[in-house]
Amino acid sequence: MSHLPPSLQSRYDILEAERRKTWSPEALAANIAQRETLVKEQAGTPHVTVGDVLTPHTFTDARGNITSLDDLVSDGPAVLVFFRFAGCPACNIALPYYAETLAPVLKAANIPLIAISSQPFPELDTIRTRNDLPFPVLNDLGLSLSRALGITYVFDDAARQTALSKGGSSEALNGTAHWELPKPTVLILTLGRIVRFIDICPDWMRRTETPVILKALGLEDKGVSHAA
Repeated sequence: MSHLPPSLQSRYDILEAERRKTWSPEALAANIAQRETLVKEQAGTPHVTVGDVLTPHTFTDARGNITSLDDLVSDGPAVLVFFRFAGCPACNIALPYYAETLAPVLKAANIPLIAISSQPFPELDTIRTRNDLPFPVLNDLGLSLSRALGITYVFDDAARQTALSKGGSSEALNGTAHWELPKPTVLILTLGRIVRFIDICPDWMRRTETPVILKALGLEDKGVSHAA
């Protein structure tokens, strides 16, 4: 019996199959339609690319401590994982996956791994405590960096109405009056805030696999392969 960890996509396939069994056809169709639209629009969406230099940005943690991009890359590259919000089911699959497969390799290589969302604390920190994540979860206030990177998207009408019907608000998701979230993105920065790698996933049910990140860092021989 294989002891290799399953890929991130295989975990999403299980979630997708469960949704097809339990969600109403209307809810499922609306969710898929939003994701498909974002995928189609991605090619025409301006965003930072490899070689770009980011402007200075700071983040806060649940205790109010401030961390800057320059702090993160002071000793070499850093890996930043942008996610949607703490209650997002797909994010609660992705971050534990990175904790299991990516964090140990980066820790051994002394490379910071940071998860970032625009959701305000204290709710944002629940994803860290719920999953016992071994890396920091930081707040991108007002979507400042996410917008500068060009990785945000705006809810379509169906998604907004669904959120409102469940008692949600844009302020609870991102601290602003706009129904806007970051697309799941993995960003590798080097000294000087230079973009070394970026992978934007407009479909939040398809995200960057750990071997892709390790290869971008030149650490592909340090990771573990996925089970088939």
